[in-house]
Amino acid sequence: MSTVHPPHHVPVLLDATLRELAPQKGESYLDLTAGYAGHASAVLNLTHNYTDSVLVDRDEYAIAHLQHLADQGVRLLHTDFASAARQLSEEGRTFDVVLIDLGVSSPQLDQGERGFSFSHNGPLDMRMDRRTGITAAQLIQQSSVQELATIIHEYGEEPYTQAKHLAEVIVANRPYNDTETLAALIKQHYRGRIGKIHPATRTFQALRIAVNDELGQLRETLPLLPKLLRAGGRVGVISFHSL
Repeated sequence: MSTVHPPHHVPVLLDATLRELAPQKGESYLDLTAGYAGHASAVLNLTHNYTDSVLVDRDEYAIAHLQHLADQGVRLLHTDFASAARQLSEEGRTFDVVLIDLGVSSPQLDQGERGFSFSHNGPLDMRMDRRTGITAAQLIQQSSVQELATIIHEYGEEPYTQAKHLAEVIVANRPYNDTETLAALIKQHYRGRIGKIHPATRTFQALRIAVNDELGQLRETLPLLPKLLRAGGRVGVISFHSL
């Protein structure tokens, strides 16, 4: 019987996820945001059902990391989770356990060249799939003040007056090539008290969500989930923001 070795990064809510989804031996598993197998390795060690499980991610680094599971019979799909949900639904596939973990992973934040974090300087990219779409730098370059303010307000949950002010400053000082430059500008012009969280955090979240169409992906995927679940199946969606 094969055993999946635990990942280097253990998800924060792993224990709670396993408790709520309660994967059982022999059950099939669909992970629509498999990442570095933080959840998948734990689930597969409980189900031992590799050939009836599918792991999805649009990040090429994650897919490369997951190849050892493909060697054990797990199917890998290198695409976004909405496209995967459509494809699997059209194939008539159903699963006992389905998981979506929204947002960015710790390994992605640690890779400065990905542009997700200002803690590790790098190009202002933020694309989870670098094969397609526009970068955060390009999004900023082509957006109006109003468009950027809406993104920061709706996806970053900044008060609109703050979002509008930041959008004006960002547009006035563009273009941007790296994450540190943008983060420093936001910190310099942020209005109000600066607490423990860096003032650029919510704007970076907003840009990432917009670049990757994360909410659009979720809106498209949720109606497909009932078609992907077997009788008695369970689905979990993990989010660390209130959007």
